[in-house]
Amino acid sequence: MRAERLVLDTNVLISAALSSGGSPRAVVDAARAANGILLFSDETFHELRTRLLGPKFDAYAGWEGRALYLAQLEAVSEWVSITGAKLGCRDPDDDKVLETALLGNAGCLVTGDRHLLEMSPFHGIRIVAPAEFIRPRANR
Repeated sequence: MRAERLVLDTNVLISAALSSGGSPRAVVDAARAANGILLFSDETFHELRTRLLGPKFDAYAGWEGRALYLAQLEAVSEWVSITGAKLGCRDPDDDKVLETALLGNAGCLVTGDRHLLEMSPFHGIRIVAPAEFIRPRANR
């Protein structure tokens, strides 16, 4: 079986970093267990890094732990070069996420963002919420 190529949106990755329970963390754990290939572009990783290491989350997790989480993600992920194409998301800032999934040949994009969820499927890429991603395949 071929490993699934995945884009996990910033909101999912931040939630997974800050809480050991819940659907976002289960998504990261399931992707790791299935040897899923996480896809980033410089732009999507920059967004994750700047948000996660910002002072907003100091009360929830130490800076060192958040930096280690980023380093671990970076070490096991595949990078995709994007061009900044406008792909029609109602929130233009989310176009980089769509383009990363599209150019990275992702099978799935996992997000909590309703603007992205409304676009599923996007050029054959499933866009699902974390709870749907972790639901057993027979129930999807």
